[in-house]
Amino acid sequence: MTEPAPIGRRERKKAATRKHISDIATMMFLERGFDQVSIREIADAADVSPTTVFAHFPQKEALVFDEGDAQRELLVAAVRDRPAGTDITTALEACFRKEYDDMIAFAGKFPHEAIAQFGTLVRETPALAEFEAKMWVQHEDALAATIAAELGETEPDDQTRAFCRFVLQVWQLMNASPDPDGMLRASFSILESGWAPGSARSTAED
Repeated sequence: MTEPAPIGRRERKKAATRKHISDIATMMFLERGFDQVSIREIADAADVSPTTVFAHFPQKEALVFDEGDAQRELLVAAVRDRPAGTDITTALEACFRKEYDDMIAFAGKFPHEAIAQFGTLVRETPALAEFEAKMWVQHEDALAATIAAELGETEPDDQTRAFCRFVLQVWQLMNASPDPDGMLRASFSILESGWAPGSARSTAED
């Protein structure tokens, strides 16, 4: 197998600059609100020019959700490279769990409850909520094609596409929930086992 070419110094510097700008912008949005922070202020805080910001992020919403390509690759790799004996749903749940844990680690950089604030920021900013929904759904084709290949199919069927759509809605449900961890577990429980009406109520009453 051919090893991937190492990332060059220029590419590493570009990626570091992009992450630096995004981290600063996200912190400023959390502290002051999305609409209250200008691109000029972000550029000044990151010690770059506004032109540099736009070179990395063609629209302001992308500053918050800056890892679309990386997320697509994570989803695809979660299915394609899952350990032997691990089913696809479990592998995707583990992928979402890692993303959530990484987000918590990122929040640890700040003195406030950034996880809750981030969810609130997205929910209360229509432009961000719409951008996030489009960002996740755009991975549907890649995820469906990967799952179809793993199942020995040439094209994903309707059930595979529906499954992928449901999976890609989980992160939005987590952002909208006061208990993201619980929503993650509940969502994948349904994806794994199906939904039994009234099961949660019955369990709570036992």
